[in-house]
Formats: sequence, C-alpha cells, structure tokens
Amino acid sequence: MKKIFKTGFMLIIILMLVSTTLIGCTKEDDEKENSNKQDVNESKQTSQIDDSYICDAEWLKGNLDKVVILDARGEKAYKKGHIPGAINVTWQGFSNMTGVPGDAGWGTVLDAEELSKKLSAIGVTKDKDVVVYCDTNGWGEDGRILWMLRMAGVENSVLLDGGWNYWEANGYEVSKEAITPASSDFEVSQLDMSTTIDTDALSKDLNKFKVIDTRNKDEYDGAMKFGEARGGHIPGSINIPFQTLLNEDGRLKSGDELEGIFKEAGIEKDDEIVTYCTAGIRSAHMQVIFKMMGYDKARNYDESFYRWAADENLELATK
Repeated sequence: MKKIFKTGFMLIIILMLVSTTLIGCTKEDDEKENSNKQDVNESKQTSQIDDSYICDAEWLKGNLDKVVILDARGEKAYKKGHIPGAINVTWQGFSNMTGVPGDAGWGTVLDAEELSKKLSAIGVTKDKDVVVYCDTNGWGEDGRILWMLRMAGVENSVLLDGGWNYWEANGYEVSKEAITPASSDFEVSQLDMSTTIDTDALSKDLNKFKVIDTRNKDEYDGAMKFGEARGGHIPGSINIPFQTLLNEDGRLKSGDELEGIFKEAGIEKDDEIVTYCTAGIRSAHMQVIFKMMGYDKARNYDESFYRWAADENLELATK
C-alpha cells in the first residue's frame, strides 16, 4: 500500500512538473507571438499627414456658414459656379506685381502693411477658419495662398482636399451668387520669412540645399512656355512635378505614398529643402505638403525660375 501511494505521489509530482514546463513554454510562445504581432503592427504604421493644413469636402459642407472660403480659380471660373459663400481671390492680389516677370521681387508676397489691408478687405480673422480651394488641374494656386496665409500668421487656414474638382464631381452644392465680404481689422504683425528664400541667398549657398523643381518634365528639360528668359533648370535640382503628389480625383495622396516619393528622390526630413517653379505657385503648393509631412526646413523660392533665368550670371542646366 505504501509502495502504491509512493508511486502515485511520484506520478503526481512528475505530472505537475510537466504541466509547469508546458505552461511556461506556452507562455513564452504567446509572448513571442504577441511580440511578433507588435513588430508587424509597427511595420504597418503609416506616415502621418498633419491634418491641420487640410479639410475634406464633407466637413466643409457642414461648416459653410462658419468659415471664410477663398476661391482661387479666377473670376471667369468663379462666375460659372463656386462653393456657396466663397470669395473670389487670386494669388496675384496678395503679391508684388510691379514690373515684369524676371524683375527682382516680382511675384513675391506683399509686405506686412499691404498684406494686412488685403486680408482685412476679405474678412480674414484669427477666430474663423479660412478654407482655400482651386482647380486641382491648375497651378496649385490654393497652395500658394495657404503658404502666404501661414506666412502672415493665419494658422487657422487650410486647403480643401480635392479642391473644386472633387467638390463638383461629387455633387456638392454650387452657387453663382457673388459674395461681397465683410471687412475685418486683421493685422499682420510680422511675416514669417523662414518659409521662403530669395535669389541671393539661394545662389550663394546652392550646394547646401536639396532643390526641388516642381514644374513639368519638359520645362525641367528646357521647354520655355511662359516667357522665361532662358530654358533649363537650376543645377542639381530634382524634378518632382507638383501634381505627382495628387491622386486622379485631385485629393492628396496618402502619407505612405508621399513619403515614398520623397524617399525615392533622396530627400530626408532634416534636409534644407527649397522648392521652385516658374513663378513660385506650384512650388508653394509643394512646400505646404512638405510641411504637412514633417519636413520642417522646406522653403519656397517665390522669385523662382523667372528670376533665376533672367540673371545671366546664374548657371542653368538642361538634360
């Protein structure tokens, strides 16, 4: 009897040891599996877009009476139909248009005093969000105006994702009523010049920057379509046409897609980036997207190719 009891007791001990080992192995396996799942999840994390720079059409639909809406397509398009409540503006209305393209300072943002008058006239305030849109098959005028608004300290300003094209294609309300804005007392205390660069500063330290040519490939290769003094591109610049960053419906590509485009071009987040185009419009749009993606050192060269090509002392490259 004692022998049976002793044998049984030993069997119980052995079973307990085996169970403990199995439980330990299972726990380790579970922990390993969970760790693997975490690694997979982390690898699937997407690059984030700063959505404080953008709004979607559905949000705007529900907030038409709570925001200042700027239609940047020009008067002719505006008269044919626009988002209800939108005010007709152009990028030129906020820029120095003295002289001709290629002159020093032509097309650059107005000074703080003049800009204060322009923004007050269209009712901009710090209390009301400002939404800018344009035709996304155009020149990125909405990006140019948003870039200017952010320079002026209007942090509550955003782009309409997809612009007019997406709004109209998806059957949102359209109006032909011309809007006369109520003026405000908005004042630009100081322009943030960290998001721009002039010709002298760029040319003196050209090798310091990752320069991005946001024009079409044929322009980059030398086509002269808009009265440029010479054809070609700034030496060492990387060609990324600004519409490369948009989907066919005009909406912005995903964070992962944008990150992929920038990485493929060899652009890193700590690079000193300068964007340019013909007159600083398409390049302003891309500068905004760089900022949205966390490339905080991106600047727009708003004198752009018009000015660079007009200065015979500055080199150009072609194919």
